Amino acid sequence: MTNMSKTNNARLPRAKGIDMATYYTPKECARKVKRIVLPPQNRQIVEEFITILGMKEKFVRHDVPIPNKVVMFGPPGTGKTLTAFYLAARLELPLILVRLDAIIHSHLGETASNIRKIFDYAKSSPCVLFLDEFDAVARTRENNDEVKEMARAVNTLLQCLDEFEGDSIFTAATNLEAELDPAIWRRFDTKMTYSLPDEERREEYISLLIGDFQHEEHVRLTASERLSGCSYADMEQIILKAKRKAIIEDLPLAASHINEACEEYRPQTIRYMS
Repeated sequence: MTNMSKTNNARLPRAKGIDMATYYTPKECARKVKRIVLPPQNRQIVEEFITILGMKEKFVRHDVPIPNKVVMFGPPGTGKTLTAFYLAARLELPLILVRLDAIIHSHLGETASNIRKIFDYAKSSPCVLFLDEFDAVARTRENNDEVKEMARAVNTLLQCLDEFEGDSIFTAATNLEAELDPAIWRRFDTKMTYSLPDEERREEYISLLIGDFQHEEHVRLTASERLSGCSYADMEQIILKAKRKAIIEDLPLAASHINEACEEYRPQTIRYMS
């Protein structure tokens, strides 16, 4: 991982000396998505999105706008951030991961100014610009003094989205889509819904996580049953913890390792709803 200030200090957005984003090269993005699992609908949306970007001239000829803004919403740990990395890897563009704690500022006008700076950077340097926890800066505007600063930030964000063009892609993720300002919501040409993995996706991901690690027979099935209701992020941490236990004991990965890891990690599972 490369810090943005080390790669191109003169052109990078900064807020009082604090870096507002982290820069990932396309190769770094590709390494992060070796084990990505997307449900069929989201995979189709991503593939179509990439296909369209590869046919820009044809769409321009037909006067059909090119999509360049993606919003992803759903529970934590379900693959939203990985999808942003996946897009960057497939498009061979760097990913600019914006730190919301750095752009949100208590001083009047600073938050809006910081938002403008990161969009200006994306205009000048082709990239996949990614804002996680997007609801923190795109919440519904209210008419009271306490949120006037954030209302100003939302207005700036709307302007930036309207003016967003060129070769960069804007991606945003939220767990609280109902709290996004309706006007912000309408600016996105691509919307992707994420949910906890169903049985098929869970088994696929567990197989990827176990890989060629030596394991006992049926351990994948046991893990799938034990990890029902877990997010992808929780499954990854539990399988890694179980692998560590197997390595310490110099044994193949077993159901007992999965069970012990799950008891220690204690995921807050929510049952998948189809």
